[in-house]
Amino acid sequence: MNEEDLKNIAQQLSKPDGEAGIQMGEMMNSTNITMTSDSINQLNLKDNDSVLEIGHGNCGHLGYLLSKANHLNYTGLEISALMSDEAKKMNKHLLDDNVTFQLYEGTKLPFEESSFDAVFTVNTIYFWKDPQEFLKEIHRVLNQKGKLLITMADKSFMEKLPFTKYVFTLYETSEIEKLAESAGFEISKIKENTDEVRSKAGDLVTRKFYTFILDKV
Repeated sequence: MNEEDLKNIAQQLSKPDGEAGIQMGEMMNSTNITMTSDSINQLNLKDNDSVLEIGHGNCGHLGYLLSKANHLNYTGLEISALMSDEAKKMNKHLLDDNVTFQLYEGTKLPFEESSFDAVFTVNTIYFWKDPQEFLKEIHRVLNQKGKLLITMADKSFMEKLPFTKYVFTLYETSEIEKLAESAGFEISKIKENTDEVRSKAGDLVTRKFYTFILDKV
C-alpha cells in the first residue's frame, strides 16, 4: 500500500465519501461496535433524556441506544453528508420526531444552550480542528447536570497504524484531561477497556481504549 492509499484511508475515516465511503462506514460500524456499545452503556440514560451523538457514521447502533430507556430524544450530527444519508436509510424504521440526523461544518454545534442531557462521541476526537474550542461548544449545549463521554483508542495502538500519520491527531489520556478541565468539565471517571479488531493481515489484535466520563460544572 503506497502513501497515497494511506492518505485516502485517513481521509475516508475522517469524512467518508463516495462508494468507498459507504464501505468505510460499514467497516467502522463493525470495528467500533464494542467501543460504541460500551459508551452507550456508560451514559446510564433515563426516560426522556435528550442525547447528542457527534460523528455517528452509519449509526448501526441506534436501535441499541434507543432500547436503553423510554422516550429518548436522539440527535445525530455528522460532517459527512454520505454518513448522514446512510444513517437515515439504515434507521428509516426508527425515524420520528424524537430521532433526527443533522449535518454541520465541524466546529460550531447548531443548537441552543442547554439542549442535551448527554453528549457522546466515539473515535472522532482525532479529527477535531480545535479540540479546546469544540469542547467549549459541547459544554454550551449540555444541560447543567449533563455529561459528555469521549471514547478513543490508546495512542500507542493508534501510532502503529500506518495511516494515522495523516489527518489524525493522537492524544495521551493526560492531554484529554487537561483539555476537558480547561473547557469547564470535571472528570468523573476514565474507564479503560479492550476489544479485539482484525488487522489488515486478517489477525485479531487487542485494542486498548478509554472512555472519559465528564460532567458539566
